[in-house]
Amino acid sequence: MPHVIVDCAIYRNGRRIEKPAGYSTALDEARAEGHSFLWLGMHEPTEEEFEQVSEEFGLHPLAVEDALKAHQRPKLEVYDDSLFMVLKPIVYDDSDGSIDSGELMLFIGDSFVVSVRHGEGSPLASVRARLEHDPDVLKQGPTAVLYAVSDAVVDHYIDVAAELQLDLEELEASVFAPVGPDTKGGGSTRSTAQSIYAFKREVLEFRRATGPLAEPMARLQNPGVPFVHDQARPFFRDVDDHLTRANESVEGMDRLLSDILSAHLAQMGVRQNDDMRKISAWAALAAVPTMIAGIYGMNFEHMPELKWTFGYPACLLVMAAIEVSLYRLFKRREWL
Repeated sequence: MPHVIVDCAIYRNGRRIEKPAGYSTALDEARAEGHSFLWLGMHEPTEEEFEQVSEEFGLHPLAVEDALKAHQRPKLEVYDDSLFMVLKPIVYDDSDGSIDSGELMLFIGDSFVVSVRHGEGSPLASVRARLEHDPDVLKQGPTAVLYAVSDAVVDHYIDVAAELQLDLEELEASVFAPVGPDTKGGGSTRSTAQSIYAFKREVLEFRRATGPLAEPMARLQNPGVPFVHDQARPFFRDVDDHLTRANESVEGMDRLLSDILSAHLAQMGVRQNDDMRKISAWAALAAVPTMIAGIYGMNFEHMPELKWTFGYPACLLVMAAIEVSLYRLFKRREWL
């Protein structure tokens, strides 16, 4: 399965030895030597391809099913022969400010680590390289891999949260920017609302990755979780602190987005009231001459000023005087 297996290596006393010919014999070798473990990395294997691996490593069928189907929440499950961890790495696209999430499954056993990656947002290559340059950490075995991968994923959460915070500040500035001639149309209003909803969906995608991970991180800090050394628990506590920062950041952004959306809707209501007030003012200006002309258009024989020579210009002057008075009144009250 060369296209599925990304990397396969035995690590003895924290150092990588020659690449094994096959993972089956390599696992037996790692178990027989002691102070060694096998790290097998896979990318989106099919059911048939992963079946061989699950049989060799004795992986639980339920965990195997989750690893193949993907679309899982971050979680930690304990089985008889292995520990199953699900993480959701996220990638921030700076071109359009969107977030894409992948999935990363880790099977941790006595002498092995099996990682299954779905999507492109995985830090495994850089984590493996960094661990191979730090034998003192890597010689702690599969626990070191679990910690390093979790730490890399959570640290990237903080980086993405910082990028989202900058985008949120730009969005907030655009919503509360002074209204100009080019921002009065309905098109810009719809565009702003769409931007807010789109940003809220990105934050929701972020929360789906960070929120559920809090419970697994809390469990890894406490005794009783197999295949995790007691000496590693303070390190998982540090990862949990970083995760708490990421969760607090995303929760704050979500609340601020809701406030921005409410403020934007309120602004839309105020603008609509201003428009209706202006329309009403113009209607009032048009109603006065219409009313006077309507009265004198009723064709009654005995109406005042019908026989007066200056009746027509006087009527026009009265209309003009009333119109000017109303216009100045509405202008002073900023209705026009």
